[in-house]
Amino acid sequence: MELHDVWFVLIAVLWTGYFFLEGFDFGVGVLTKLLARNRVEKRVLINTIGPVWDGNEVWLLTAGGATFAAFPEWYATLFSGFYLPLLVILVCLIVRGVAFEYRAKRPEENWQRNWETAIFWTSLIPAFLWGVAFGNIVHGVKIDRDFNYVGGLWDLFSAYALLGGVVTLTLFTFHGTVFTALKTVGEIRERARKLALRVGVVTAAAALVFLLWTQVDKGDGKSLVAMVVAVAALLAALVANQAGREGWSFALSGVTIVAAVAMLFLSLFPNVMPSTLNEDWSLTVTNASSSPYTLKIMTWCAGIATPIVLLYQSWTYWVFRKRIGTHHIAEAAH
Repeated sequence: MELHDVWFVLIAVLWTGYFFLEGFDFGVGVLTKLLARNRVEKRVLINTIGPVWDGNEVWLLTAGGATFAAFPEWYATLFSGFYLPLLVILVCLIVRGVAFEYRAKRPEENWQRNWETAIFWTSLIPAFLWGVAFGNIVHGVKIDRDFNYVGGLWDLFSAYALLGGVVTLTLFTFHGTVFTALKTVGEIRERARKLALRVGVVTAAAALVFLLWTQVDKGDGKSLVAMVVAVAALLAALVANQAGREGWSFALSGVTIVAAVAMLFLSLFPNVMPSTLNEDWSLTVTNASSSPYTLKIMTWCAGIATPIVLLYQSWTYWVFRKRIGTHHIAEAAH
């Protein structure tokens, strides 16, 4: 296997890790409106992801940096062609981080309520737009012979891409719902389990249509296996949720995300951005990659740094593994 193929796989792994981890905290952000009934319950939801949300976003930074270094042509075409949607995502992530940090800086109810509203919208919008972006990457966009995107903004919002946005939004919300059931106690835990069933049914329907569309349009035998795993894991997550096995349900919803992202990248390879104008103008792992020497240096650096990052993040999740409830909120206790 050539180094550019290795880095395509590594970037796929980074995006998979990002969607697995950031997916559930996007989902929890959405649940601050869908599940929480009062300010105390919103605080419980926010506290479930409080220690880990910023670490989850590191995966996005690493995925973007790896794409820039390993596949500069891919990075240039992607970030210039998808400039406005990616700018919206970036602004949302900035505001979201500020909201988490500043929400409790002042005691006024309006101040905290406004920041909580910001958390909801800045979780929902990126969750939807990431699906739109990856739908376009897999399906293809208007790229000319010089690898420049020549389409317009509205060309990015095709039926396939919009369906991809619906899938990521509902899947991340389901992932966040089962995470909430896993991390909380009491009434909020029970309501999360009930909501997970409703959200999961919608997710399964949308995901099945989207994955079948992808398989028919771009898939092969390997992507078909990944699709079957994704659908089976999602259905199993629903069964585990109904049985009250939150740990299994969360793990299986994670498998769904991993298998679905794997299917997209398997359908994409060896392209990294197909051209809908001319197949010969598509960006591939060969014509979009950096020099072999650059990839070699990157491989050594990644081999040293990645295990350290994984160990540290795993330790963080272990430290903050316990469930929380409304009785843990100071104001609620008095």
